Amino acid sequence: MRKLREKSLRARRGLGAESRAAASTIICDRVTNSREFRSATNIACYIPLQDEVDTRPIIARAWRANKRIFVPVTLHSGEMFFREIRTDTTLLRNRMSIWEPATGEIVAPRFLQLVVTPTVAFDRDCNRIGMGGGYYDRCFAFLRHRKYWLKPKLMGVAFKCQEVEKISPNAWDIRLYRIITEAE
Repeated sequence: MRKLREKSLRARRGLGAESRAAASTIICDRVTNSREFRSATNIACYIPLQDEVDTRPIIARAWRANKRIFVPVTLHSGEMFFREIRTDTTLLRNRMSIWEPATGEIVAPRFLQLVVTPTVAFDRDCNRIGMGGGYYDRCFAFLRHRKYWLKPKLMGVAFKCQEVEKISPNAWDIRLYRIITEAE
């Protein structure tokens, strides 16, 4: 997994700023035009790091549509929860330099309908490799025990260059419901 993660991170970092911005725009449009986004009222979305898909247009469009947006907050214990953000929410960088809301209502993951999920590498079977902390896998472990995918739906967003041939998932890995790229 480490080699696949490093290969995909290199590919993502190798995109030029203009290419990354253009691809992010396409990805965000595809997310916000999806039936999953349109039908959701409680949406989780990460705030992007420098070379990730820029999800800020998704957040802005959700606000304009009167949807509630929740952002992941991580704890030293390895746990993750989601806190609501609004246009006036103060954001602070955590110990990993990820932007998180300082205040806001907390929602249990089961009450989210859609989770826009950061993705380092992915395959055609919707397997995902993240940054290696396992936060999403632990947070959404309850999805592993369901026969049918109800909610939340984990929608990975990534650039096409991050796709790999095959990921061999661990028993604890949570598969994505869908992956959105600019080349879909």
